[in-house]
Amino acid sequence: MTRLALALIASTALTGPALADMLDVEKPDLTLGFIKLTDMAPLAIAYEKHFFEDEGLYVTLEPQANWKVLLDGVISGQLDGAHMLAGQPLAATIGYGTQAHIVTPFSMDLNGNAITVSNAVWDAMKPGIPAGPDGKPRHPISASALQPVIEGYREAGKPFNLGMVFPVSTHNYELRYWLAAGGVHPGFYADGDATGQVGADVLISVTPPPQMPSTMEAGTIDGYSVGEPWNQQAVFKGIGVPVVTDDQIWKNNPEKVFGLTAEFVEQNPQTVLALTKALIRAAEWLDADGGANRAEAVEILARPEYVGADAQVIANSMTGSFEYEKGDTRPAPDFNIFFRQNATYPFYSDAIWTLTQMRRWGQIAEAKPDDWYLDTAKSVYKPEIYLEAARMLVDEGLAVEADFPWDSDGFKPATADFIDAIPYDGRSPNAYLDSLPIGLKGDQTVAGNGVQG
Repeated sequence: MTRLALALIASTALTGPALADMLDVEKPDLTLGFIKLTDMAPLAIAYEKHFFEDEGLYVTLEPQANWKVLLDGVISGQLDGAHMLAGQPLAATIGYGTQAHIVTPFSMDLNGNAITVSNAVWDAMKPGIPAGPDGKPRHPISASALQPVIEGYREAGKPFNLGMVFPVSTHNYELRYWLAAGGVHPGFYADGDATGQVGADVLISVTPPPQMPSTMEAGTIDGYSVGEPWNQQAVFKGIGVPVVTDDQIWKNNPEKVFGLTAEFVEQNPQTVLALTKALIRAAEWLDADGGANRAEAVEILARPEYVGADAQVIANSMTGSFEYEKGDTRPAPDFNIFFRQNATYPFYSDAIWTLTQMRRWGQIAEAKPDDWYLDTAKSVYKPEIYLEAARMLVDEGLAVEADFPWDSDGFKPATADFIDAIPYDGRSPNAYLDSLPIGLKGDQTVAGNGVQG
């Protein structure tokens, strides 16, 4: 009997569908990459709960040193797929940074990030932050409270340094969005420039997620934008204060995706369906019964092979609350959403928002028509694969029909759930860009000496 046949029989005995329902996967042995963040959870859960095995897949999960190494691993074939920043497949496909056609059939989560500043910066910001009736800072905190701090640094001849995880990360765009909404200019990317510091009031640079707290503690950066558990780690260590979460910047924003090369998807369609089925089940498990499984998820993620952070730190955000200043813990039931709100469906409008931010700050150097944004989104986001996998799960009795957006055209409704209340409609990306007070508009471009046109 073959190894695959034995795997199918064993997995069926565990939790999976009937043997007759199994997909004939082209590549059962897979290596998948991830970064040590709590939003890699669907991968860990699919592995630990045998959802991969249920689909006839033998998966090895490998942590990666940083997002560039991870992307390069997928492109080279060293990794078959990976937990990715939502901007990575889009940027690679349009040739920003690296040229490769990367696609995603699965969005891994909503929300999950925050912006943290050092204790010294927090002490300087706090007098300018309104207090609520309980005397605690009123949230969400505007970046306008940073203005006098930045001015103080400037007068002292010092740069104000902030960290984010990668130039095309949601962390970068959320940080820039928050700063710009508070009147702080985060800087433009000139064509061919990877620093994004043209006209900047602050200097934003790349730091790998697990290194954020230690880099800030060393004084190299004054704050950072990152996913969990590295904001709560700063609170736990007493070195910094999270000032805003990304769901306060944009409610229910897309965060990570599961990325594969278009070539892999074309050559291994049944394998990709099997992967997508397993990941949907994992996301569903993470949000089931009002979060009843989250405590177990925390224990799994705390293991060194996954996130490797203290379970108490991971639990701070994963179990429905979030701590700002030490002792200022507030309810945050939507800080991590893995399945609710159609979190796993790859919406074109989510991709288009990311592309608008790339254009806003100059990573897309020239103006593009609205159709270009949609065509690019469709070349990367693959809801048809997602829905085929979901239909299989429903037919197998492993998912509920009502949990999936079968009739979606790929667009979420227009929303003004942003910190600056500026509406976003994915069908009109250029009108949206024109509505943002800070950022490129129309045919403007960026040169080393500033904005042209």
